[in-house]
Amino acid sequence: MSKNFYITTTLPYVNADPHIGFAMEIIHADVVARFKRNQGYDVFFNTGTDEHGQKVYEKALAEKKDPQKYCDEFAARFQDLKKVLNLSDDLHFIRTTDDSHKVAAQEFWKLCEKAGDIYKKEYKIRYCVGCELEKTDSELVDGACPIHPDKPLQVTEEENYFFRFSNYGQKLLDLYARNPDFVMPAYRLNEMKAFIERGLEDFSISRLTKKMSWGVPVPGDIEHVMYVWFDALVNYISTIGWPHDMKSFEKWWPVVQFAGKDQVRQQAAMWQAMLMSAGVSPTQNIVIHGFITVDGQKMSKSIGNVINPLDLVNEYGVDVVRYYVCRELNQYEDSDFSMEKFKDAYNAHLANGLGNLVSRIMKMVTLYGVTIELSPAQISKNSPLETYEVKKAIDEIWVRITALDAFIQKEEPFKKIKVDEAGARKDIEYLGSELSHIAHDLVPFMPETAQTVIDLIKENKMPEKPLFLRK
Repeated sequence: MSKNFYITTTLPYVNADPHIGFAMEIIHADVVARFKRNQGYDVFFNTGTDEHGQKVYEKALAEKKDPQKYCDEFAARFQDLKKVLNLSDDLHFIRTTDDSHKVAAQEFWKLCEKAGDIYKKEYKIRYCVGCELEKTDSELVDGACPIHPDKPLQVTEEENYFFRFSNYGQKLLDLYARNPDFVMPAYRLNEMKAFIERGLEDFSISRLTKKMSWGVPVPGDIEHVMYVWFDALVNYISTIGWPHDMKSFEKWWPVVQFAGKDQVRQQAAMWQAMLMSAGVSPTQNIVIHGFITVDGQKMSKSIGNVINPLDLVNEYGVDVVRYYVCRELNQYEDSDFSMEKFKDAYNAHLANGLGNLVSRIMKMVTLYGVTIELSPAQISKNSPLETYEVKKAIDEIWVRITALDAFIQKEEPFKKIKVDEAGARKDIEYLGSELSHIAHDLVPFMPETAQTVIDLIKENKMPEKPLFLRK
Protein backbone atom coordinates (compact mmCIF):
# COMPACT_ATOMS: atom_id res chain seq x y z
CA MET A 1 0.00 0.00 0.00
CA SER A 2 1.48 3.36 -1.05
CA LYS A 3 2.18 6.09 1.45
CA ASN A 4 0.51 9.41 0.71
CA PHE A 5 1.78 12.92 1.37
CA TYR A 6 0.04 16.23 0.67
CA ILE A 7 1.88 19.56 0.74
CA THR A 8 0.72 23.05 -0.25
CA THR A 9 1.86 26.63 -0.40
CA THR A 10 -0.46 29.49 0.35
CA LEU A 11 -2.21 31.00 -2.66
CA PRO A 12 -0.72 34.40 -3.55
CA TYR A 13 -3.00 37.24 -4.54
CA VAL A 14 -3.09 38.08 -8.21
CA ASN A 15 -2.49 41.77 -7.67
CA ALA A 16 1.24 41.74 -8.48
CA ASP A 17 3.83 39.67 -10.33
CA PRO A 18 5.55 36.78 -8.50
CA HIS A 19 8.46 37.95 -6.32
CA ILE A 20 11.41 36.30 -4.63
CA GLY A 21 9.49 35.84 -1.36
CA PHE A 22 6.90 33.54 -2.91
CA ALA A 23 9.62 31.86 -4.97
CA MET A 24 11.30 30.91 -1.67
CA GLU A 25 8.06 29.46 -0.29
CA ILE A 26 7.24 27.36 -3.33
CA ILE A 27 10.84 26.15 -3.81
CA HIS A 28 10.98 25.08 -0.14
CA ALA A 29 7.74 23.15 -0.63
CA ASP A 30 9.04 21.64 -3.86
CA VAL A 31 12.20 20.43 -2.10
CA VAL A 32 10.08 18.60 0.49
CA ALA A 33 7.77 17.19 -2.21
CA ARG A 34 10.75 15.81 -4.18
CA PHE A 35 12.29 14.39 -1.00
CA LYS A 36 9.07 12.58 -0.13
CA ARG A 37 8.79 11.13 -3.63
CA ASN A 38 12.36 9.83 -3.32
CA GLN A 39 11.23 8.09 -0.13
CA GLY A 40 8.53 6.27 -2.05
CA TYR A 41 5.56 8.48 -1.15
CA ASP A 42 2.72 9.27 -3.54
CA VAL A 43 2.77 13.09 -3.37
CA PHE A 44 0.11 15.72 -4.04
CA PHE A 45 1.83 19.12 -4.33
CA ASN A 46 -0.52 22.11 -4.51
CA THR A 47 -0.25 25.80 -5.24
CA GLY A 48 -2.45 28.28 -7.09
CA THR A 49 -3.85 31.78 -7.01
CA ASP A 50 -6.23 33.62 -4.68
CA GLU A 51 -8.38 35.71 -7.01
CA HIS A 52 -11.22 37.27 -5.01
CA GLY A 53 -11.30 40.16 -2.58
CA GLN A 54 -11.24 43.93 -2.35
CA LYS A 55 -7.70 44.64 -3.49
CA VAL A 56 -7.97 42.38 -6.55
CA TYR A 57 -11.28 44.01 -7.44
CA GLU A 58 -9.87 47.53 -7.02
CA LYS A 59 -6.78 46.71 -9.07
CA ALA A 60 -8.88 45.36 -11.93
CA LEU A 61 -11.06 48.47 -11.91
CA ALA A 62 -7.99 50.73 -11.83
CA GLU A 63 -6.71 48.99 -14.96
CA LYS A 64 -10.17 49.18 -16.58
CA LYS A 65 -10.36 45.40 -16.90
CA ASP A 66 -13.02 42.83 -16.19
CA PRO A 67 -11.97 41.20 -12.89
CA GLN A 68 -11.99 37.70 -14.38
CA LYS A 69 -9.86 38.76 -17.36
CA TYR A 70 -7.49 40.53 -14.99
CA CYS A 71 -7.20 37.37 -12.87
CA ASP A 72 -6.65 35.18 -15.93
CA GLU A 73 -3.66 37.29 -16.97
CA PHE A 74 -2.01 37.21 -13.54
CA ALA A 75 -2.77 33.56 -12.88
CA ALA A 76 -0.87 32.68 -16.06
CA ARG A 77 2.24 34.43 -14.68
CA PHE A 78 2.11 32.35 -11.51
CA GLN A 79 1.52 29.17 -13.52
CA ASP A 80 4.70 30.01 -15.45
CA LEU A 81 6.68 29.58 -12.21
CA LYS A 82 6.45 25.81 -12.70
CA LYS A 83 8.84 26.05 -15.63
CA VAL A 84 10.81 29.08 -14.46
CA LEU A 85 11.71 27.52 -11.07
CA ASN A 86 11.84 23.91 -12.33
CA LEU A 87 9.08 22.80 -9.98
CA SER A 88 7.75 19.25 -9.85
CA ASP A 89 6.10 18.06 -13.06
CA ASP A 90 2.93 17.04 -11.24
CA LEU A 91 2.47 20.34 -9.39
CA HIS A 92 -1.28 20.98 -9.09
CA PHE A 93 -2.54 24.53 -9.66
CA ILE A 94 -5.89 25.69 -8.25
CA ARG A 95 -7.60 29.01 -8.87
CA THR A 96 -10.25 30.27 -6.48
CA THR A 97 -12.32 31.33 -9.48
CA ASP A 98 -12.59 27.68 -10.56
CA ASP A 99 -16.23 26.58 -10.53
CA SER A 100 -15.43 23.47 -8.50
CA HIS A 101 -13.76 25.57 -5.82
CA LYS A 102 -16.64 28.03 -5.60
CA VAL A 103 -19.09 25.17 -5.14
CA ALA A 104 -16.87 23.69 -2.40
CA ALA A 105 -16.66 27.05 -0.62
CA GLN A 106 -20.44 27.31 -0.59
CA GLU A 107 -20.81 23.74 0.74
CA PHE A 108 -18.28 24.53 3.46
CA TRP A 109 -20.27 27.65 4.41
CA LYS A 110 -23.43 25.58 4.73
CA LEU A 111 -21.74 23.15 7.13
CA CYS A 112 -20.47 25.98 9.35
CA GLU A 113 -23.94 27.56 9.26
CA LYS A 114 -25.52 24.22 10.19
CA ALA A 115 -23.13 23.98 13.14
CA GLY A 116 -24.48 27.32 14.41
CA ASP A 117 -21.24 29.20 13.78
CA ILE A 118 -22.48 31.74 11.22
CA TYR A 119 -24.70 34.67 12.11
CA LYS A 120 -25.47 38.23 10.94
CA LYS A 121 -24.86 41.50 12.76
CA GLU A 122 -24.17 45.20 12.28
CA TYR A 123 -20.61 46.18 12.94
CA LYS A 124 -17.94 48.82 12.50
CA ILE A 125 -14.33 47.89 11.85
CA ARG A 126 -10.99 49.16 10.73
CA TYR A 127 -9.88 47.04 7.84
CA CYS A 128 -6.49 46.68 6.12
CA VAL A 129 -6.95 46.01 2.41
CA GLY A 130 -3.31 44.88 2.20
CA CYS A 131 -3.84 42.09 4.73
CA GLU A 132 -7.53 41.59 3.92
CA LEU A 133 -7.99 41.50 7.70
CA GLU A 134 -9.74 43.45 10.41
CA LYS A 135 -7.37 45.25 12.79
CA THR A 136 -7.78 45.80 16.54
CA ASP A 137 -6.10 48.58 18.54
CA SER A 138 -3.43 46.21 19.86
CA GLU A 139 -2.37 45.29 16.32
CA LEU A 140 -1.85 48.86 15.11
CA VAL A 141 1.33 50.92 15.27
CA ASP A 142 0.73 54.69 15.26
CA GLY A 143 -2.79 53.99 14.03
CA ALA A 144 -1.63 51.99 11.00
CA CYS A 145 -1.13 48.36 10.05
CA PRO A 146 2.54 47.52 10.79
CA ILE A 147 2.76 45.31 7.68
CA HIS A 148 1.14 47.84 5.31
CA PRO A 149 1.76 51.26 6.93
CA ASP A 150 1.39 52.97 3.54
CA LYS A 151 -2.19 51.73 3.07
CA PRO A 152 -4.81 53.78 4.97
CA LEU A 153 -7.18 51.65 7.03
CA GLN A 154 -10.73 51.47 5.72
CA VAL A 155 -13.48 52.09 8.26
CA THR A 156 -16.49 49.96 7.43
CA GLU A 157 -19.93 50.02 9.02
CA GLU A 158 -22.48 47.58 7.67
CA GLU A 159 -24.36 44.35 8.26
CA ASN A 160 -22.20 41.26 7.60
CA TYR A 161 -22.14 37.58 8.35
CA PHE A 162 -19.78 36.53 11.14
CA PHE A 163 -18.04 33.32 12.11
CA ARG A 164 -18.16 32.36 15.82
CA PHE A 165 -14.39 32.30 16.29
CA SER A 166 -14.98 32.89 20.00
CA ASN A 167 -16.37 29.33 20.27
CA TYR A 168 -13.02 27.78 19.42
CA GLY A 169 -10.41 29.23 21.79
CA GLN A 170 -10.10 26.23 24.08
CA LYS A 171 -10.49 23.77 21.22
CA LEU A 172 -7.57 25.41 19.43
CA LEU A 173 -5.43 25.35 22.57
CA ASP A 174 -6.28 21.66 22.99
CA LEU A 175 -5.24 21.04 19.37
CA TYR A 176 -1.89 22.74 19.99
CA ALA A 177 -1.37 20.78 23.22
CA ARG A 178 -1.95 17.48 21.39
CA ASN A 179 0.38 18.52 18.56
CA PRO A 180 3.39 20.46 19.90
CA ASP A 181 4.90 20.55 16.39
CA PHE A 182 1.67 21.74 14.81
CA VAL A 183 3.25 25.08 13.85
CA MET A 184 6.98 25.39 13.11
CA PRO A 185 9.07 27.05 14.36
CA ALA A 186 7.78 26.60 17.93
CA TYR A 187 7.76 30.30 18.76
CA ARG A 188 5.13 30.88 16.07
CA LEU A 189 2.89 28.40 17.85
CA ASN A 190 3.54 30.26 21.10
CA GLU A 191 2.41 33.46 19.38
CA MET A 192 -0.88 31.77 18.53
CA LYS A 193 -1.34 30.52 22.09
CA ALA A 194 -0.83 34.04 23.42
CA PHE A 195 -3.20 35.44 20.77
CA ILE A 196 -5.94 32.97 21.75
CA GLU A 197 -5.44 33.41 25.49
CA ARG A 198 -6.14 37.14 25.09
CA GLY A 199 -9.63 36.16 23.94
CA LEU A 200 -10.97 35.50 20.44
CA GLU A 201 -13.40 37.80 18.69
CA ASP A 202 -15.79 36.62 16.00
CA PHE A 203 -14.70 37.74 12.53
CA SER A 204 -16.62 38.96 9.51
CA ILE A 205 -16.94 36.48 6.66
CA SER A 206 -18.96 38.42 4.09
CA ARG A 207 -19.09 41.69 2.19
CA LEU A 208 -22.08 43.44 0.67
CA THR A 209 -22.40 42.58 -3.01
CA LYS A 210 -23.35 46.17 -3.88
CA LYS A 211 -20.01 47.39 -2.48
CA MET A 212 -17.75 44.56 -3.62
CA SER A 213 -19.26 42.04 -6.00
CA TRP A 214 -16.05 40.13 -6.75
CA GLY A 215 -16.41 37.05 -4.58
CA VAL A 216 -18.20 33.74 -4.08
CA PRO A 217 -21.93 34.35 -3.47
CA VAL A 218 -23.16 33.49 0.02
CA PRO A 219 -25.56 30.53 -0.20
CA GLY A 220 -29.13 31.75 0.00
CA ASP A 221 -28.26 35.47 0.17
CA ILE A 222 -27.37 37.23 -3.10
CA GLU A 223 -26.78 40.49 -1.20
CA HIS A 224 -23.52 39.11 0.21
CA VAL A 225 -20.34 37.56 -1.13
CA MET A 226 -17.87 35.61 1.00
CA TYR A 227 -15.02 37.38 2.73
CA VAL A 228 -11.86 36.53 0.81
CA TRP A 229 -10.19 34.55 3.60
CA PHE A 230 -13.21 32.30 4.12
CA ASP A 231 -13.33 31.50 0.42
CA ALA A 232 -9.59 31.11 -0.18
CA LEU A 233 -8.81 28.86 2.78
CA VAL A 234 -11.21 26.24 1.48
CA ASN A 235 -8.83 25.65 -1.46
CA TYR A 236 -6.77 23.31 0.71
CA ILE A 237 -9.59 20.78 0.67
CA SER A 238 -11.35 21.67 -2.61
CA THR A 239 -8.13 21.03 -4.57
CA ILE A 240 -8.14 17.37 -3.45
CA GLY A 241 -11.80 16.76 -4.27
CA TRP A 242 -13.79 17.81 -1.20
CA PRO A 243 -16.77 17.47 -0.93
CA HIS A 244 -17.67 15.66 -4.18
CA ASP A 245 -14.78 13.19 -4.42
CA MET A 246 -14.36 12.01 -0.85
CA LYS A 247 -12.21 9.05 -1.89
CA SER A 248 -9.60 11.46 -3.23
CA PHE A 249 -9.98 13.75 -0.23
CA GLU A 250 -9.49 10.92 2.25
CA LYS A 251 -6.45 9.68 0.32
CA TRP A 252 -4.60 12.97 0.70
CA TRP A 253 -5.86 14.76 3.80
CA PRO A 254 -4.37 16.09 6.12
CA VAL A 255 -1.96 18.59 4.61
CA VAL A 256 1.42 20.15 5.38
CA GLN A 257 1.13 23.89 4.71
CA PHE A 258 3.99 26.28 3.92
CA ALA A 259 3.16 29.94 4.63
CA GLY A 260 4.66 33.33 5.45
CA LYS A 261 4.77 34.91 8.90
CA ASP A 262 1.88 37.24 8.03
CA GLN A 263 -0.33 34.16 7.65
CA VAL A 264 0.05 32.55 11.07
CA ARG A 265 -3.32 33.67 12.45
CA GLN A 266 -5.24 32.78 9.31
CA GLN A 267 -3.65 29.35 8.83
CA ALA A 268 -3.09 28.17 12.42
CA ALA A 269 -6.18 29.60 14.11
CA MET A 270 -8.92 30.85 11.77
CA TRP A 271 -8.67 27.98 9.29
CA GLN A 272 -8.39 25.35 12.01
CA ALA A 273 -11.51 26.71 13.74
CA MET A 274 -13.36 26.68 10.42
CA LEU A 275 -12.35 23.05 9.85
CA MET A 276 -13.60 22.12 13.33
CA SER A 277 -16.91 23.83 12.60
CA ALA A 278 -17.32 21.94 9.32
CA GLY A 279 -16.39 18.62 10.93
CA VAL A 280 -13.12 18.22 9.03
CA SER A 281 -9.94 17.05 10.80
CA PRO A 282 -7.16 19.64 11.22
CA THR A 283 -4.08 20.34 9.15
CA GLN A 284 -1.05 18.12 9.81
CA ASN A 285 1.66 20.80 10.12
CA ILE A 286 2.15 24.46 9.27
CA VAL A 287 5.66 25.68 8.42
CA ILE A 288 6.12 29.45 8.70
CA HIS A 289 8.89 31.35 6.90
CA GLY A 290 10.09 34.93 7.34
CA PHE A 291 10.00 37.84 4.91
CA ILE A 292 12.68 38.91 2.44
CA THR A 293 13.78 42.54 2.53
CA VAL A 294 15.89 44.14 -0.19
CA ASP A 295 18.89 46.19 0.88
CA GLY A 296 17.23 46.62 4.27
CA GLN A 297 13.86 47.74 2.91
CA LYS A 298 10.56 45.94 2.45
CA MET A 299 9.92 45.01 -1.18
CA SER A 300 7.64 47.61 -2.73
CA LYS A 301 6.59 48.49 -6.25
CA SER A 302 6.60 52.17 -5.30
CA ILE A 303 10.24 51.94 -4.18
CA GLY A 304 11.06 49.85 -7.23
CA ASN A 305 12.99 47.17 -5.34
CA VAL A 306 10.85 44.10 -6.04
CA ILE A 307 13.05 41.15 -7.03
CA ASN A 308 11.55 39.10 -9.84
CA PRO A 309 12.89 35.52 -9.70
CA LEU A 310 12.68 35.28 -13.50
CA ASP A 311 15.40 37.93 -13.83
CA LEU A 312 17.72 35.95 -11.54
CA VAL A 313 17.00 32.70 -13.38
CA ASN A 314 17.72 34.31 -16.75
CA GLU A 315 21.12 35.60 -15.59
CA TYR A 316 22.33 32.85 -13.25
CA GLY A 317 20.22 29.74 -13.93
CA VAL A 318 17.40 28.12 -12.03
CA ASP A 319 19.53 25.94 -9.74
CA VAL A 320 21.42 28.99 -8.49
CA VAL A 321 18.14 30.60 -7.41
CA ARG A 322 16.97 27.33 -5.83
CA TYR A 323 20.29 27.04 -3.97
CA TYR A 324 20.16 30.65 -2.77
CA VAL A 325 16.65 30.62 -1.32
CA CYS A 326 17.26 27.26 0.35
CA ARG A 327 20.65 27.91 1.90
CA GLU A 328 21.55 31.59 1.95
CA LEU A 329 18.24 32.85 3.37
CA ASN A 330 17.05 32.15 6.90
CA GLN A 331 14.12 29.77 6.71
CA TYR A 332 12.22 31.17 9.68
CA GLU A 333 13.45 34.73 10.27
CA ASP A 334 13.51 37.73 7.94
CA SER A 335 16.43 37.81 5.50
CA ASP A 336 17.91 40.68 3.54
CA PHE A 337 18.57 40.25 -0.17
CA SER A 338 20.96 42.23 -2.31
CA MET A 339 22.51 41.46 -5.68
CA GLU A 340 25.94 41.81 -4.07
CA LYS A 341 25.11 39.11 -1.49
CA PHE A 342 23.61 36.92 -4.20
CA LYS A 343 26.70 37.22 -6.41
CA ASP A 344 29.09 36.66 -3.50
CA ALA A 345 27.26 33.48 -2.48
CA TYR A 346 27.23 32.27 -6.07
CA ASN A 347 30.98 32.70 -6.50
CA ALA A 348 31.99 31.39 -3.07
CA HIS A 349 29.73 28.34 -2.75
CA LEU A 350 28.87 27.36 -6.31
CA ALA A 351 31.57 28.55 -8.72
CA ASN A 352 34.49 28.15 -6.30
CA GLY A 353 32.75 25.56 -4.14
CA LEU A 354 30.61 22.79 -5.61
CA GLY A 355 31.51 23.49 -9.24
CA ASN A 356 35.26 23.55 -8.57
CA LEU A 357 35.04 20.39 -6.45
CA VAL A 358 33.26 18.47 -9.22
CA SER A 359 35.89 19.56 -11.77
CA ARG A 360 38.81 18.59 -9.52
CA ILE A 361 37.44 15.16 -8.62
CA MET A 362 36.32 14.25 -12.13
CA LYS A 363 39.62 15.48 -13.61
CA MET A 364 41.50 13.06 -11.34
CA VAL A 365 39.05 10.27 -12.14
CA THR A 366 39.57 10.64 -15.90
CA LEU A 367 43.27 11.53 -15.83
CA TYR A 368 44.23 8.51 -13.75
CA GLY A 369 41.69 6.09 -15.21
CA VAL A 370 39.83 5.49 -11.96
CA THR A 371 36.41 3.90 -12.38
CA ILE A 372 33.75 5.21 -10.01
CA GLU A 373 30.81 2.97 -9.42
CA LEU A 374 27.77 5.22 -9.21
CA SER A 375 26.28 4.95 -5.74
CA PRO A 376 22.62 3.93 -5.84
CA ALA A 377 20.15 6.56 -4.73
CA GLN A 378 19.56 5.97 -1.05
CA ILE A 379 16.42 6.79 0.90
CA SER A 380 17.59 9.43 3.33
CA LYS A 381 17.00 8.64 6.97
CA ASN A 382 16.97 11.16 9.79
CA SER A 383 17.22 14.01 7.30
CA PRO A 384 16.16 17.46 8.53
CA LEU A 385 13.71 17.38 5.63
CA GLU A 386 11.67 14.89 7.66
CA THR A 387 10.72 17.91 9.77
CA TYR A 388 10.71 20.31 6.78
CA GLU A 389 13.99 22.02 7.78
CA VAL A 390 15.14 22.95 4.29
CA LYS A 391 18.08 25.18 5.21
CA LYS A 392 19.43 22.75 7.80
CA ALA A 393 19.29 19.91 5.30
CA ILE A 394 21.23 21.72 2.56
CA ASP A 395 23.69 23.10 5.13
CA GLU A 396 24.51 19.51 6.08
CA ILE A 397 25.25 18.73 2.41
CA TRP A 398 27.60 21.70 2.22
CA VAL A 399 29.48 20.47 5.30
CA ARG A 400 30.22 17.31 3.30
CA ILE A 401 31.24 19.34 0.24
CA THR A 402 33.65 21.36 2.39
CA ALA A 403 35.00 18.14 3.94
CA LEU A 404 35.83 16.74 0.48
CA ASP A 405 37.70 19.93 -0.39
CA ALA A 406 39.65 19.61 2.86
CA PHE A 407 40.41 15.94 2.09
CA ILE A 408 41.90 16.88 -1.29
CA GLN A 409 44.00 19.63 0.32
CA LYS A 410 45.30 17.25 3.00
CA GLU A 411 45.86 14.05 1.01
CA GLU A 412 46.80 15.62 -2.35
CA PRO A 413 46.05 12.49 -4.40
CA PHE A 414 47.27 14.30 -7.55
CA LYS A 415 50.74 14.30 -5.94
CA LYS A 416 50.45 10.99 -4.09
CA ILE A 417 49.82 9.19 -7.39
CA LYS A 418 53.56 9.56 -8.20
CA VAL A 419 54.76 7.81 -5.03
CA ASP A 420 51.79 5.73 -3.87
CA GLU A 421 49.57 4.87 -6.80
CA ALA A 422 47.40 2.40 -4.88
CA GLY A 423 46.81 4.87 -2.05
CA ALA A 424 46.03 7.72 -4.45
CA ARG A 425 43.57 5.59 -6.43
CA LYS A 426 41.85 4.62 -3.20
CA ASP A 427 41.55 8.32 -2.28
CA ILE A 428 40.08 9.16 -5.68
CA GLU A 429 37.61 6.30 -5.45
CA TYR A 430 36.54 7.64 -2.05
CA LEU A 431 36.13 11.16 -3.43
CA GLY A 432 34.09 9.93 -6.39
CA SER A 433 31.87 7.78 -4.20
CA GLU A 434 31.21 10.64 -1.77
CA LEU A 435 30.50 13.00 -4.67
CA SER A 436 27.93 10.49 -5.93
CA HIS A 437 26.16 10.47 -2.56
CA ILE A 438 26.18 14.28 -2.47
CA ALA A 439 24.71 14.46 -6.00
CA HIS A 440 21.83 12.17 -5.04
CA ASP A 441 21.11 14.21 -1.89
CA LEU A 442 21.17 17.44 -3.93
CA VAL A 443 18.39 16.23 -6.26
CA PRO A 444 15.50 17.87 -4.30
CA PHE A 445 17.38 21.18 -4.06
CA MET A 446 19.24 21.51 -7.38
CA PRO A 447 17.81 18.85 -9.71
CA GLU A 448 19.57 19.93 -12.92
CA THR A 449 22.98 20.23 -11.29
CA ALA A 450 22.55 16.96 -9.42
CA GLN A 451 21.68 15.12 -12.63
CA THR A 452 24.68 16.65 -14.42
CA VAL A 453 27.02 15.36 -11.71
CA ILE A 454 25.36 11.93 -11.72
CA ASP A 455 25.79 11.73 -15.51
CA LEU A 456 29.47 12.75 -15.28
CA ILE A 457 30.13 9.97 -12.76
CA LYS A 458 28.12 7.47 -14.78
CA GLU A 459 30.06 8.30 -17.95
CA ASN A 460 33.38 8.65 -16.12
CA LYS A 461 34.23 12.03 -17.62
CA MET A 462 35.00 15.54 -16.45
CA PRO A 463 32.77 18.52 -17.27
CA GLU A 464 33.53 20.17 -20.61
CA LYS A 465 33.01 23.54 -18.95
CA PRO A 466 32.65 24.62 -15.31
CA LEU A 467 29.26 23.88 -13.78
CA PHE A 468 29.13 27.48 -12.57
CA LEU A 469 31.14 30.16 -14.38
CA ARG A 470 32.58 32.73 -11.99
CA LYS A 471 30.89 36.13 -12.28
